[in-house]
Amino acid sequence: MSYVCMSCNREIEQIEGFVRCPYCGGRRLIKKRPSIPREVSTD
Repeated sequence: MSYVCMSCNREIEQIEGFVRCPYCGGRRLIKKRPSIPREVSTD
């Protein structure tokens, strides 16, 4: 599962033990949602 840092906008693949960005040290991370294309029927 990947996360995105809200401070530096970098993608983080694994979080080991504590929640902190290894690049900037920010603690605000959000889960990156998978991009699943959805079909919408227009009848």
